[in-house]
Amino acid sequence: MIDIGANLAHESFSHDRDAVLARATAAGVRHIVLTGSCAQSNHDALLLARTRPEMLSCTAGLHPHHASDWNDGMARQIRSLAADPLCRAVGECGLDYFRDLSPRADQAQAFRAQLEIAVETQRPVFLHQRDAHADFLSILREYRPQLTAVCVHCFTDTRAAMDAYLDLDCYIGITGWICDERRGADLVETVAHLPSDRLLIETDAPYLLPRNLPRALRKSAGRRNEPAYLPWVRDAIAEARGTAPESIEACTTANAARFFGLTLRAESSTGA
Repeated sequence: MIDIGANLAHESFSHDRDAVLARATAAGVRHIVLTGSCAQSNHDALLLARTRPEMLSCTAGLHPHHASDWNDGMARQIRSLAADPLCRAVGECGLDYFRDLSPRADQAQAFRAQLEIAVETQRPVFLHQRDAHADFLSILREYRPQLTAVCVHCFTDTRAAMDAYLDLDCYIGITGWICDERRGADLVETVAHLPSDRLLIETDAPYLLPRNLPRALRKSAGRRNEPAYLPWVRDAIAEARGTAPESIEACTTANAARFFGLTLRAESSTGA
């Protein structure tokens, strides 16, 4: 499996990051794309990816929560990082009207600027949208003809929103939100209609701990999610789609490798 979005540069992993990566490997996670979302995390994610390039790569972007930090220096950093072979996409970027931590005008400006960098560098884009579908879609439509691959990550929206993104040939990233019987019921139905060649899976660690984890594992995890829990996201998607977990594993791994331009080493006959 490939975890397309994990914030492993987050401070919550500072004391046991090697153990987190070991558990991910034991759980069958072959590659993790580290999410960059601000100047510091962009820098830290790339440094971390360089320690294990066979298992890790990263993105570089500015999350809409931090959009007010956008400036020429931020643009230079993302443009520079996007040129590194280990940086596989521009983002996380987009719009978030759920919290509105940056003014909406600043969010739109930073979103457009990062899409322009993606066009310039011909890197895929890793996008965030929450409670901002109409404005997000309008901006994305404007740039889509010039962009390469597009992923709307951590998707939690409606079937109509998903169909609009699919019409723009986007990939859709599904997280542990689908494992939440309280909030994810609508997503279960929506994911059943997602074409298999546009499906990606992610943990968004340390956020969105899957609620379908066994009780003992949930207790030991506390509130921190990690890539080793990706199989529970896979299994929830498989159940929603009425298919085998192995099928979800195969298609999402192939999709992620294609989207990010990853070349995975062949697994041995023992699965190592």
